[in-house]
Amino acid sequence: MRIVAVDSFIIDVPQKYPVAPYASRYVATSRTGAILFRVEVDRGLVGWGEAPQLMAFHDQKPFTGREAESLRPKLLGRDATCIEGLYADPVSVDPYLCSAVEMACWDLLGQLCGQPLYRLLGGKVRERIELACCMGIRPFDQCAEIARQYADAGFTTLKMKGGRDPQEDLGMVRAIREAVGDRLRLRVDPNMGYSPEQAEQLAKEMERYGLEYLEQPMMFDRIDDSARIRGRTSTPLGLNESVTTLQSVQEILAKQAADFLLPDTYQCGGIWAVKLIGDWSAAAGVRCVFHCAHDFGLKTAAMMHVVASSPNYPLANDCTYYGLDDDILTERIAIERGHMRVPEGPGLGVRVDPDRLKKYCVGRSQPAR
Repeated sequence: MRIVAVDSFIIDVPQKYPVAPYASRYVATSRTGAILFRVEVDRGLVGWGEAPQLMAFHDQKPFTGREAESLRPKLLGRDATCIEGLYADPVSVDPYLCSAVEMACWDLLGQLCGQPLYRLLGGKVRERIELACCMGIRPFDQCAEIARQYADAGFTTLKMKGGRDPQEDLGMVRAIREAVGDRLRLRVDPNMGYSPEQAEQLAKEMERYGLEYLEQPMMFDRIDDSARIRGRTSTPLGLNESVTTLQSVQEILAKQAADFLLPDTYQCGGIWAVKLIGDWSAAAGVRCVFHCAHDFGLKTAAMMHVVASSPNYPLANDCTYYGLDDDILTERIAIERGHMRVPEGPGLGVRVDPDRLKKYCVGRSQPAR
């Protein structure tokens, strides 16, 4: 199954309340962008993959569409089913781009076999995928209002952003707890905003609020500090930006630096890497949560297939899909009381709508064969 055509599309879609406006310590936005890869093979099948358009903390420039043009000579003629080959001989040093191509190849492999992706990844261990709703940095009264809305909608877990000021983070958590009590499990993500000293103090002050975990409070390379702080607080620690390669995971696990890991395809290089990290972490007794980067339907579907087939992703997985004003799929993925059902169609089990793609496309590569 040889690749005969590669194209990419940059899409941009408005977000809606209660996700928008979504403020982290880096930026506040009411829009979501992504790069989509369309990979066609000689059997006439087409696979799709997705990666986030811009992640500010990586200081990465937005994709322009030229990326697919640079990758095309490396992809044309390759066997799309040789997914391990993308790791052994990556088509790009950028895991963002590799992850989108790899996702498209999994989509193609599932279509070739006539099977949903979760079956190729080991089979289904859960029928429904639990979702964690998300909240950007907000005034305290809005935190309370939004938390009540999420709890009433059936969500069980809330992830809130922080990282600008420890007292602001504490105030948001206090407002949420006063509004909904223990109806929502609570995660706080400062996005690497604090020094080790600040992170330790914040973790200790958060103990009274019973967080599920404090996510990545320090820079990604502060593994030793994370291990030290874990021994000084009862607040569990999660790591996301630190989770990139298998080598990084090995260091985290060896040093017992985290209670939870939050891998993502665009950081780790693809679906297979995220699957391996989940299995590897299970041996160390460290549970995983699939991270969300304001995903559209393709990457959301990929998340569900990985989680459905992986015992070590037992918790609610980050999601802002409900905050998209629209998607580029033929049919939106339904959310029922904070849960999604895994797609049963072949491959990713979802399909791109050409009209919606055209509507939200803001840039593309020049297609060639």
